[in-house]
Amino acid sequence: MPAYQPLTPDIAAELRLIVGDKNVIYADPEKLEDFAHDEVADKKLAHMPEAVVRPASAEEISAIMKLANRERIPVTPRGAGSGLSGGAVPAEGGIVLLVDRMNRILEIDRANLVVVVEPGVVTNDINAAIKEDGLFYAGYPMSVESCFVGGNVAENAGGGKAIKYGVTGRYVMGLEVVLPTGEIVQMGGKRVKDVVGYDLLHLMVGSEGTLGIFTKIILKLQPLPTARADLLVLFRDVPSAMKMVPLIMTNGRIIPTAIEFMDRLSVQTTCKYLNEDLPYQEAGAMLLIEVDGSSEEQVDREFETIGELCQANGAIEVYVATNATTQERVWAVRRNIAEAFKVFSPVQSLEDIVVPFAQIPDLIPVLDRLSAKYNLLMPCYGHAGDGNLHVTLVKKPETPLEQWEDLEHAVLVELYKAVANLGGTISGEHGIGSKRREFMPLVMDETLIRLQKQIKSAFDPNNILNPGKIFP
Repeated sequence: MPAYQPLTPDIAAELRLIVGDKNVIYADPEKLEDFAHDEVADKKLAHMPEAVVRPASAEEISAIMKLANRERIPVTPRGAGSGLSGGAVPAEGGIVLLVDRMNRILEIDRANLVVVVEPGVVTNDINAAIKEDGLFYAGYPMSVESCFVGGNVAENAGGGKAIKYGVTGRYVMGLEVVLPTGEIVQMGGKRVKDVVGYDLLHLMVGSEGTLGIFTKIILKLQPLPTARADLLVLFRDVPSAMKMVPLIMTNGRIIPTAIEFMDRLSVQTTCKYLNEDLPYQEAGAMLLIEVDGSSEEQVDREFETIGELCQANGAIEVYVATNATTQERVWAVRRNIAEAFKVFSPVQSLEDIVVPFAQIPDLIPVLDRLSAKYNLLMPCYGHAGDGNLHVTLVKKPETPLEQWEDLEHAVLVELYKAVANLGGTISGEHGIGSKRREFMPLVMDETLIRLQKQIKSAFDPNNILNPGKIFP
C-alpha cells in the first residue's frame, strides 16, 4: 500500500484552477459529510473525503488524475451515491470525483440503435428521451429513478428484467475512459462486432471504479414493447414456487421479462406494511411474473399459458394485472419489502447473493437455521429467474446494538460458505466494494484474486483510483 499524501490548501487551489472555484468542496466538514457514505447503513464503512471535485469533461478528469498521481492522493469516483457496497466511499480519504455535472445525453443514433451518454445521466432519463422513437434501454436496474448510468456500468448492475434482457454489460458497446494515470482512451464503439485485442471494454464493466473513470458511454437500444402483463402467483412453499422457473421456459416455451421471488416472511411483512388484503397468510412464497411483447395477442397468450401452468403445479392463486393500476398494486408488494423491514428495524445488512436458481429451495433451510441460531430475521426475496437473491439480515429489537457487529459477521461467514457450497457467489449486482472484500477468498481462488490484483497494478501503478475496494 503506497503512502498517500494529505490534500493541502495548495493542491485544493490547483483543483479549483482545473474545475472552477464553485466545483470544489474543501475544508467544509458539514458539506463533505454527505460524501462519506453511500446507501449502506453500516457506519463503520463510512469515511470522510478531504475534497469533493465536480469536473465537467474528460479533459478536466485527466488533469485531476495527473495531479493526483503526482501528489499521491487517492481519488474515488462517485455517481448518485445510491450504491450498496461502499464502492463510492473514499476509503482512504483524498478526492471524491463527482460526475453529476456530466449529465448530458449526447446523441440518440436511431440508425445504429445506440445512445451516447455521459456518466451522470439518471438512468430513467434515457428511456424518457427515446420512448417517442419506439426504443428503450433494457439494461437498467430496479433503482432507475435514482441511479446514474455511470454507476450502473461500474457495477454491471442488473435488475428484475435480467432473465429476458440481461444486465448492463450486455448493452455497453463503447466507453471513453480516463485511466488512473490520466490518459484518455476509447474502447469499443457503435460497431456490433469487434475482436481486435483483449476485450478491455467489458473488463471495465463491473470494475467498480478501480480501473478507470467513464466519461462517455455508448449503449445499445431495443425496440420498445407495446404490451405488458403481470402475474402475482401464490404458492404454499418455496419448492413449489421455484419449480415453476424452468417449467415456464421449457414446458411453456416462454422467456418472461421478470420472475421475482418473495419468501413467506417478505410477503407477510410487506402485505401488513401496505395493508394489502391478498390471502398472504396461506402463502409460503410468491412469484411475480412479467411478460411483454409486440402485441396484446402475444402477451395474452403468454400470460394465459403461464397462469395455467402455475395452477396445474400447485399455485394457490394467480392474480393477473393488465393495466397500470393493477400492475402497480402487484409490483408494490415486491418494491416495498426493504421499506417494510426498515420500519421493523433500521439496523440490517442487505445482501446480494447468487445461486443457480434450481438451488434456491436448498438455500431456504440454511436461512431458517441461521435465523434461529443467531436470533435475527432473514427475509429472502429477489430475482428468481437468475438466482440473484437479496437475503437481508435484520436485527430484532431485543438484540443489543453492541452485539450486532460480531453477530452480523458470523452470520455472513456461514451464509457465504453455504452459498459457495451451492455453486453460488457473494454478489450479483451490488458489487464487492469495501462491504464484501474480506469475504472474497470464500468464493474465489487465490490465483484469480492475484491475477486481478496484477491487472489493477497494470492500470493503476500508484493505486490511487478507488483504493481499498474489492480485494481483501
